[in-house]
Amino acid sequence: MEKNQASVFHLGLQAINLDAKIVVALERIAEVFRVSLWNIGKQHRLSPLQIQLLIFIQFHASDKCKVSYLAQEFNLSKPTISEAIRTLLKKELIQKETDPVDTRSYTIDLTEKGKTLAAEVSFFANDMLQTFEDWDTNRKNQFYSNLLEVIIKLQKAGLISLQRTCRNCRYLQENEEGYFCKMLQMPLQIQGFRIDCPEFEAT
Repeated sequence: MEKNQASVFHLGLQAINLDAKIVVALERIAEVFRVSLWNIGKQHRLSPLQIQLLIFIQFHASDKCKVSYLAQEFNLSKPTISEAIRTLLKKELIQKETDPVDTRSYTIDLTEKGKTLAAEVSFFANDMLQTFEDWDTNRKNQFYSNLLEVIIKLQKAGLISLQRTCRNCRYLQENEEGYFCKMLQMPLQIQGFRIDCPEFEAT
């Protein structure tokens, strides 16, 4: 960042710079998620991170539910993740499964109590679906394609961790006819691209 560069929140810059307006618009959208997470967290006396961990563990395979992977996923330090895990353990929402080969390693799983809570809080963002109800398919596809491009650029810039999207998966092949998934052995349209694919392998 240039030393004398103005902040994107500077109203004078926003008045003349479309890029700054886009960044601030994204920040406003992010605020919806922050507020929703805080509100649902207060109801259950959990932090936003603890809510996110419960949801992540609910929907992902055990090999991704380890402290080291979670730290990478959420762009946080291992001690920060470990502290959140300790709280969830005390509240009996998760449990540790020790690796029989390496007893120093463990995966994290939800308890029955944790599964019930995770299922409830995982709907915190669903109200946003109505935002796109009156958009036609072409408009949604274009918007989604633009978002995927932004995500990949943020990853390449080191601002977010590796994303399990089709756009940077080794199974995705681009040819004259469009896109093709070598894992599924089928052509893909933009609406078929996944943000979080369980079969993802980095290029």
